[in-house]
Amino acid sequence: MTLAIFDLDNTLIGGDSDYLWGHFVCEQGLVDSEDFAARNDQFYADYQSGRLDIIAYLRFALGPLKGHSKDELDTWHRDFMASKIEPIMLPKATALIADHRERGHELLIITATNHFITKPIADALGVADILACEVEIVDGLYTGEPSGIPSYHAGKVTRLHDWLDGRSTTLDGAYFYSDSHNDLPLLELVDNPVAVDPDETLLARARAEGWPVITLRG
Repeated sequence: MTLAIFDLDNTLIGGDSDYLWGHFVCEQGLVDSEDFAARNDQFYADYQSGRLDIIAYLRFALGPLKGHSKDELDTWHRDFMASKIEPIMLPKATALIADHRERGHELLIITATNHFITKPIADALGVADILACEVEIVDGLYTGEPSGIPSYHAGKVTRLHDWLDGRSTTLDGAYFYSDSHNDLPLLELVDNPVAVDPDETLLARARAEGWPVITLRG
């Protein structure tokens, strides 16, 4: 079965869910808004430039979850989906996923954003399998610490190989759709890399390699 892999942020949705979560917790008064917003902006700039310290960022992003009950966090996330994610869902992305499904392809999202934020988004997109940065849970509560290998940069390749281990699915003929130069290790691995509304670095590489460049906006 051919594997169709998708990045999430700025690929299947028209924004960055991690960054928008930072805005959400500030607006809801769940954090010290001025300090948190400034650090959120800096981490996002680091990501865009390829300098992100993923562990430091995960600890920052997961901090507001620490010690809160599942019911409370689920309420936050429902409000987050309604206010921040639903407005940036892309009909063309939904159609792309549907096309791969109709062709009998296996669907997988791989994202550097944490599992708490992204699993409900993947569910809304109708994609059951997702590899995201994992979060530590002890006694049913988030600790604010990341867990395992982050699915970021080359870590996406490692996590994908771990996911494939023991499955009949292979990377033969696989597709990977992404907007970011941070995903070049995985784009270089698959037979069918596709740049989606790419950043300047990825656009230049895609043109040099002859990779398809598409838009899911508008």
